[in-house]
Amino acid sequence: MPFWKLMHSSIMGGAYVGMAGLLSLTVAGNLGPEATLGAQKFIFAALFPVNLLLVLQSGCQLYTGNTATVSCAFLEGKVKVKEMLRSFVYSWVGNVIGCGGLAIAAWYTGLLTGGAGSMAVMTVAKKCGGTLGQTLVKAVLCNWLVCMAVFLCTQAKDLTGKMVGIWFPISMFVGIGFEHSVANMFILPAGLLAGSPMTYMQTFMQNLLPVTLGNLVAGALIIAGGFYFQFGSRK
Repeated sequence: MPFWKLMHSSIMGGAYVGMAGLLSLTVAGNLGPEATLGAQKFIFAALFPVNLLLVLQSGCQLYTGNTATVSCAFLEGKVKVKEMLRSFVYSWVGNVIGCGGLAIAAWYTGLLTGGAGSMAVMTVAKKCGGTLGQTLVKAVLCNWLVCMAVFLCTQAKDLTGKMVGIWFPISMFVGIGFEHSVANMFILPAGLLAGSPMTYMQTFMQNLLPVTLGNLVAGALIIAGGFYFQFGSRK
């Protein structure tokens, strides 16, 4: 794709993830003081998958899905290394812009207040509180499920089937507490704008960077490499 079309589709993909993240924060974060942590996680996990449905059905791009789909194309000999890396880098940058823009819009309009803001701040602290190894492993496990959601979506021919294929793997990773780099591109700045004492560099080094790498391992090696070994052929 030409540069600006690639960037546009990536920015829009990030924006849709941000919208779903804001929906989940707003509803789950405002359940009230009597709500249990399990209830909050269940509601968050039930609402968040709408992002991937919007992304895939509108032809937008996510870095996490591209780590598998473009890696598959590379393994099949359909794209070069340079083209694969170009897709990874530009989709990551576009997703950051889209998610960050949504976080700023939510903050500016006063939506990151009350329970939504408190949940965002709490989530930043939790996501940046693990060790490097824990964060990496949670990122690998997360994108394994995300890429399977993309794969399952391609198996369905109607919107209902695609929604089912997307919903369960995505709600699964959210409910468990795995780490998704594009989701974090919204959650982390949202939490910082809502009042988290952490700095942008701390969130990048302690979460976003290792999660980006862990997601890449899952998409390129486990999904693309695994599927290529099982079913692929290089002509």
